[in-house]
Amino acid sequence: MTALFRRINPAQKFRITKHQIAKLLRISSSLIVKIESWLYVTFIHRLDKGGQFISYRQMEQWKNAIACQRQKCSTKQQLQHLWNAIERDRTKHNSQYPDSVVPFLKNIWAQCLLTAA
Repeated sequence: MTALFRRINPAQKFRITKHQIAKLLRISSSLIVKIESWLYVTFIHRLDKGGQFISYRQMEQWKNAIACQRQKCSTKQQLQHLWNAIERDRTKHNSQYPDSVVPFLKNIWAQCLLTAA
């Protein structure tokens, strides 16, 4: 578990709905039987496949949580610490980050640089 993951704590803080999961998986919400939030992943019970694991990092809430962490930073040092945590997490779990998150993270970093200047 990375520092960023501990900081965000998705298993405790994310409220995940069938609609959100269905949108992410591009399936009908009627195919979702049950959603279980585990420590590191979400387990989706599906009618058509049995079950499927989804990384919290693939969810829209992950981006929102990073943005929220960014807003909590008030000093250059805090911003740098957050960015270092983001980079370590992304490096370690790169395959769990969808391509759409990378531009978002770069935007966060650009904001950090502007704030620090």
